[in-house]
Amino acid sequence: MKLGIFVNTDRHPDDLAGITRAALSKGHEVVIFFMDSGTRLLGNPDIRNLCAEGCISMSFCDFDAKRLQVSLEGIPGEIVCGSQYDNAVMVNKSDRVIVL
Repeated sequence: MKLGIFVNTDRHPDDLAGITRAALSKGHEVVIFFMDSGTRLLGNPDIRNLCAEGCISMSFCDFDAKRLQVSLEGIPGEIVCGSQYDNAVMVNKSDRVIVL
């Protein structure tokens, strides 16, 4: 199963990490898209490093990150600097999508 996680707030980093790791431990693929204040989580090393933990892809809305002046320094190359197109692809390709 492919799980999409739409992150539009920075209030639940522990939940995001926990759900992601739980899904990966069950053999599921995870796709995460950050937008709005969720892009602030890109500054959290625990969240940034999720991309190295298995079958996971991550992307974020460049427009929102710039608007909120989120530093892109230290973001791994595996995390795609994208747009709402990446969100649409995640929703279309995922079997289930949750919003945090």
